[in-house]
Amino acid sequence: MTDWRKSSHSGGGNDDACVELAERDGRVWVRDSRDPERGRLEFGREAFAGLLARVKRSDLDLRR
Repeated sequence: MTDWRKSSHSGGGNDDACVELAERDGRVWVRDSRDPERGRLEFGREAFAGLLARVKRSDLDLRR
């Protein structure tokens, strides 16, 4: 069984966007809690750390 954790920055107010993370076998898994059966993204630890750094620097256009 995989222990999924919801991001502390997800949801709240009228926004139901929720991201969940899990770590398994040295990999980081990411899924949408609104549709957990749809699948997941899987990253190595270094790749995930790089993604987070780019998000924090606003290097990515994450608007819908």
